[in-house]
Amino acid sequence: MGTAAVVVVIFTVTHGELSVLLIERAAAPCRGQWALPGGVLRGEETLDGAASRKLADESGVSDVFLEQLFTFDHLAESTAGVVVAYFALVDVARTRLRPDLEWRPAWHPVRALPPLAFENERIIAYAEQRLRNKLEYTNVVYSLLPSRFTLTEMQRVYEAILGEAMDKRNFRRRVVGLGIVRETGSTRKLGAHRPAMLYEFTRREPMVL
Repeated sequence: MGTAAVVVVIFTVTHGELSVLLIERAAAPCRGQWALPGGVLRGEETLDGAASRKLADESGVSDVFLEQLFTFDHLAESTAGVVVAYFALVDVARTRLRPDLEWRPAWHPVRALPPLAFENERIIAYAEQRLRNKLEYTNVVYSLLPSRFTLTEMQRVYEAILGEAMDKRNFRRRVVGLGIVRETGSTRKLGAHRPAMLYEFTRREPMVL
């Protein structure tokens, strides 16, 4: 079966678009191409441990949504027999990307990806579909927003993930009805408009279903 490796699809929303963190490879195979962060397990490291390490190393955050996605085998040009993919969601404002010029990290819009190594586009597409499905019934976007936010800000995150505009009234009814957010009692002044109510998630951890 060969060695096992992990890769992590790290999503954020920046400039109104769902984006993914990619690393510019500085060694063979696929030198100069972009790829998902990942690598082989170290010593007695578990799969979850390796994924958490790569997430923290590349994004600078750790207390965020992270979930095992799928196991892929025989990916083109990969030296690993099995690649276990994870996906994570991070608030871009909290991230600290490495400043290295070698193995350079950068955010890329999911809808405008460069050519990727190791068939990573398959993994990203799978993760994007899983994320979209989770919007229907979970609080999965808690890692993409600050502790307090307006429902308009939350709606923009959903629209970035889905790639389409949503009706404001239906969106509010939907997320409030799911019971994943609640009013904080505080407001934020937004220009000349009346103050907007600030919300928070009822749980800032994955929902157990």
